[in-house]
Amino acid sequence: MPEMTPRLDPFSDIVDLTAAIVDIESVSGNERVLADAVEDALRTHARHLEVIRDGDTVIARTHRGLAQRVLLAGHLDTVPVADNLPSSRRVRDGREELVGRGTCDMKGGVAVLLKLAVEADAAGVDLTWIFYDHEEVAAADNSLTRIAAEHPEYLAADFAILGEPTSAAVEGGCKGTMKLEVSARGIAAHSARDWVGDNAIHHLAPVLERLSAYRARRAVIDGLEYRECLNAVAISGGIAGNVIPDRARVTVNYRFAPDTSVEQAEAHVREVLAGLDLDIVVTDAAGGALPGLEAEAARGFLAALGEDVPLAAKQGWTDVARFAALGVPAVNFGPGDALLAHADDEHVPLADLEAALEGLRRFLTA
Repeated sequence: MPEMTPRLDPFSDIVDLTAAIVDIESVSGNERVLADAVEDALRTHARHLEVIRDGDTVIARTHRGLAQRVLLAGHLDTVPVADNLPSSRRVRDGREELVGRGTCDMKGGVAVLLKLAVEADAAGVDLTWIFYDHEEVAAADNSLTRIAAEHPEYLAADFAILGEPTSAAVEGGCKGTMKLEVSARGIAAHSARDWVGDNAIHHLAPVLERLSAYRARRAVIDGLEYRECLNAVAISGGIAGNVIPDRARVTVNYRFAPDTSVEQAEAHVREVLAGLDLDIVVTDAAGGALPGLEAEAARGFLAALGEDVPLAAKQGWTDVARFAALGVPAVNFGPGDALLAHADDEHVPLADLEAALEGLRRFLTA
């Protein structure tokens, strides 16, 4: 018997819809069933949308010939389950919460977007909805990488909203990120006769000293403060308890403000570590995204949300950077606290789901 696609009812209560999406396990690489369910819901209930399937990414678009296009995106995948499925409800400290893998990062946001994709058939702007796969793994596997290369027209818009968890506040732009491997070489020897060797691990001590003493920049851009971070995040070396290691390595992660390019970020790290006889290799890097709040649609979005909705800088890296690289200003806005993403106790307040839903609904019907 063929496997039945689970049914999602976008007209159901937002909490029930979120729970139904959460309960379809979709760890990175296993998004097909959830993508099928999202596609089926859109084809069944959203006749005003053109629906496109690209791998395990589902894209839906209006074509009304309006002056502006707004793109709303959310990823379908999660990190591995940690005995936190199926979802459940609880009341803690007087607050109702939905608990389970993906509730915060970011199936709550996906539920909000899916519900509005079906509802918003008369918005004042043309709309593109993207439900995509492989966000929680290497950037090269993220389906937005493929789509940007093969079908950039799918990502074309005047403004984008990414449903990442922000506790239903607006977080502008994002910081860039870079990983570097800093390696030292020595001479192997028996640890009982260390004078004939040269300990590579010890050569890394100045790296740790400089990183420990480092005072990171705080950059204020368009009124938002981005706090940079430069840290050792892993260290390795040695092969046995009685051998002086001839090789050692520390992994360094630099999170930099979006007014800094990848090239400038690398130059800065090399400056911090200047004068040390070490090999420095960049292994991964992605630029940040400026706040993107000056676009006409962005101003309309903020106005629709109202002055009571907090506005802050995104202190991590998100896929808004991908849209910024394509010239599309973008912000993060969704239910859930980003600090709970990937936690075993991952959860989303029910009030966040309602606030994100109503905020986006006001914008799309303004």
